[in-house]
Parts: sequence; C-alpha cells; structure tokens
Amino acid sequence: MDILANPEIRFLFQILLAFLLGSLIGMEREYIGKEAGIRTFSLVCIGSMLFTTLSREGFLDINENVDPSRIASGMVMGIGFLVSGIIIFRGAQIEGLTTAAGLWIAAAIGMAIGCQFYYLATISTLITFIILSLSKKLKIDKVETKK
Repeated sequence: MDILANPEIRFLFQILLAFLLGSLIGMEREYIGKEAGIRTFSLVCIGSMLFTTLSREGFLDINENVDPSRIASGMVMGIGFLVSGIIIFRGAQIEGLTTAAGLWIAAAIGMAIGCQFYYLATISTLITFIILSLSKKLKIDKVETKK
C-alpha cells in the first residue's frame, strides 16, 4: 500500500516538504544577510503548495468544469506582485533581484509539491541552493561606471 495514497498523510508530507525546501533556500538568503530569509521563503513555498493543492482537490466536488490552472496562474501574478516590492533601485544599482527571483522559484517549488512532483521540487531546490551558494563564491567584481 502506498502511504501517500492516504490524503491526510499526503497533505502532511506536502506541508513538511514545502517547509523544508523553502527553508533551505531561505537559509542561504538569511545567512548572507538578506531581508527575506527562512520565514519568508518557507511561507511562500507552503502557501503556493496549499493554493495548488486546494485548486487541484478542493473544488472538484463543487463543479466538474473547474479549471485548476486558474488558481495557479493567479498565484504566478500574485507572487510577481510580492517580489516586485523586494527589488530596489539605488542610483545605478539594482538590489534584491536575486532574492526576488529566489522567492519566485520558491513559489514554483511549492506548486510542484502541490502537483505531487516531489522529485522535481527537490531537484529544483538543490539546484537553486547551489546557484545561490556558488554565485557568492564565484563572484566576479562588477565594474562601476561613474558619470
């Protein structure tokens, strides 16, 4: 018997996985001193997982003509609005772009979990963590232009 066939166990697994994967990305952001850290990333990942799960399974009894992709597309727009508030322009520099992109992918990871693509979510998280971790170690000095 597949243990995840039981909806209550599957939902618990999904929430815990979203928390763990979102926290992993948030841990890297928090470690380097960014404003959005473990709490923000785990909440975005859990929230997107919940919206996706609810859109897939929560409305099936109400109407057979439900399109679960409508909630997913609304989430993409909503997370875009959220992350746009993180991006700050300071003169010629842009700050927060990587954190915003990280939150965007944390939402996508949560959606993958909600769609029961657990390996895709896990591999995407690991690749994201590697990209964020290596980008600081392999940082190429930016050339600043003075006007």
